[in-house]
Amino acid sequence: MTASTSPDGVGLRERKKRARAEAIVDAAQRLVLDRGLDAVTVEEIAEAAAISPRTFFNYFESKDDAVLGQGAFELGAEVREGFAAGGPTGRLISDVEVLVRALLAALAGAGQHRAEQTLEILQLEPRLLGRHFAWFERHKSQVTALFERRHETRPLPAHADVCAMVVFVVARAAMDSWDRSGHTGDVGDHVSPVVEQLGAVLTA
Repeated sequence: MTASTSPDGVGLRERKKRARAEAIVDAAQRLVLDRGLDAVTVEEIAEAAAISPRTFFNYFESKDDAVLGQGAFELGAEVREGFAAGGPTGRLISDVEVLVRALLAALAGAGQHRAEQTLEILQLEPRLLGRHFAWFERHKSQVTALFERRHETRPLPAHADVCAMVVFVVARAAMDSWDRSGHTGDVGDHVSPVVEQLGAVLTA
């Protein structure tokens, strides 16, 4: 890991990209909560985020995705390739924890406040739910593909699609645990305790 690379394998350039994406989401949500979805344009979101409309589409496919904070998250190359090759430890559950922490880092936004705003917008604009589910399925497919690649090196104990769902269940449970703790520490700190609890439930 270099000085410009974070523990999750994300470099300075990627962190800057994420910061800009967050600025776009903040602008989009602020405008939509103030005016309503139909009264806001991509051009207005771009202006509020101090970028060009062309730059907007480098981060989000549509206005709806920006409003929901649904960009294309990217796991660090080191994390992706290490996991697909059967690492970093060779023990599936430990490697899944690493993958979940990297996923949470890639999805990191403005914490609970952002989640509450997104929920409020979904309640105000229920037509956005379809877009939300489509986004989830697309990214679940990416994680499934990682498990399929890993299976070629280290056979999986279950179907790759099932393994991918475990990743998202653990990620969601860790986020919920972090919320219950009052956002103590980093959300990634809650991954291992959640895995232990799930293991206890499955073996009880």
